[in-house]
Amino acid sequence: MKKKVTINYDEELNPSIKEARMRRNKDVNFTSFILEPQYLNIGLNKKYLLKTYGCQGNLADSENIAGILELMGFSPCNEEIDADLIIFNTCAIRENAEERVFGEIGRIEKFRKQNPNLLIGLCGCMAQEEHTIEKIKKTYPYINIVFGTHNIYSLPELVYSSLIEQKNKIDVLSIEGDIYENMPVKRESKYKAWVNIMYGCDEFCTYCIVPYTRGKERSRRPEAIIEEVKELAKAGYKEVTLLGQNVNAYGKDFKDLNYTFGNLLMDLSKIDIPRIRYTTSHPRDLDDLTIDAMALGKNIMPHLHLPVQSGSNEILKKMNRKYTREEYLDKIKKLKEKIPGISITTDIIVAFPTETEEDFNETLSLVKEVEFEGAYTFIYSPRIGTPAATYPNPLTEDEKKERLLKLNDLINSYFLKGRKRFEGKIVEVLVDGESKNNKDMLTGYTEHNMLVNFASNKVKEGDIIKCKITKAYSWHMLGEVVE
Repeated sequence: MKKKVTINYDEELNPSIKEARMRRNKDVNFTSFILEPQYLNIGLNKKYLLKTYGCQGNLADSENIAGILELMGFSPCNEEIDADLIIFNTCAIRENAEERVFGEIGRIEKFRKQNPNLLIGLCGCMAQEEHTIEKIKKTYPYINIVFGTHNIYSLPELVYSSLIEQKNKIDVLSIEGDIYENMPVKRESKYKAWVNIMYGCDEFCTYCIVPYTRGKERSRRPEAIIEEVKELAKAGYKEVTLLGQNVNAYGKDFKDLNYTFGNLLMDLSKIDIPRIRYTTSHPRDLDDLTIDAMALGKNIMPHLHLPVQSGSNEILKKMNRKYTREEYLDKIKKLKEKIPGISITTDIIVAFPTETEEDFNETLSLVKEVEFEGAYTFIYSPRIGTPAATYPNPLTEDEKKERLLKLNDLINSYFLKGRKRFEGKIVEVLVDGESKNNKDMLTGYTEHNMLVNFASNKVKEGDIIKCKITKAYSWHMLGEVVE
């Protein structure tokens, strides 16, 4: 009979959705990360493996986690069997993401047979949910370390407690949030970089758990962001993506400074770095200054991901999106007028509770009007603790899937149309490297964030080259390098 490993947590600081919901408007504390001497070198001759799920924010967090661990002496590995520490950086946006993580954690336990000292950690948005912590205690009590989105900086202490003192902790803060600057970072790429400009979300869409897991909206100081981007430019980076749960709200929390996202884009456009992108945007907070900054035609890329979620005003109201269909379309019109040729992509949820056939058809008609050139589409997934999770939803699973398929068929036609417009044209491509599907081809992205595959033995990863588009498909384009 298999013996179950059970860990008694030496200390527990559990999340509280009630506390996470609070917005007390306290001043944000800005702190500089420092690794205390007792944590140096405790990872020498030990290897770590990071498994990251979810959005770009999670990817950026994992780069900080990796930076901290390597500062402590750990070295990375690619195989689970080789790891002394495995950390799951998790997403809570949809139920299937959580199920996948727990399935992986259950599978990982077997590696303790080969390495009884293997440490398992879980962090990220799932850790911020009350029901996740209860599930861990009941079903996965062999997880050594649990921490949330607010205290990545405490990872050295948590690893030290578990590794050296053999004390295991659940340490999840349900707070509005502070900002830690000078966090160690191990960037995955040498030419593309994530740069957090703000954290948290105050929108409280009725379907979304993020405001509870990431805290209030809080902006980094502009001088810190500008300096980070300047340093990346000096280091040879070609592209920076500015990150935030709602980047368009950047700076609105400053009490001593009249400086918003549009101002930041204007300042960053003066830095000698070829490409600047940003995500994610909220339509309500997309203002004229931001559009004007994009219209400068400098290094702010002509692509905008602007989640609409639904084309029905009735559903938008129930989602608490704080804009109407008409307001969204007005901003799309401004974008297309001021930035000719801009590529616009989006997120759409189908089968939201109470969505009627008429509501769904309004979403289809909005897609036809905007002609999105890309979209992430989802069937609504209820999240425990959000208002929408309590709404009645009479749709059957077959009806939900049918709506998603119908939406995707329409979206895909505009995927193709959006790429067809570049056939025969010369575009600039930032080379990512070898294609995953064909080792004889290279791959990269255009300024409009469209994938191009091409053959060449004269270019390398990180180059920005010119390609003539010879053929467009729904998901990618074929190109020839222009000498």
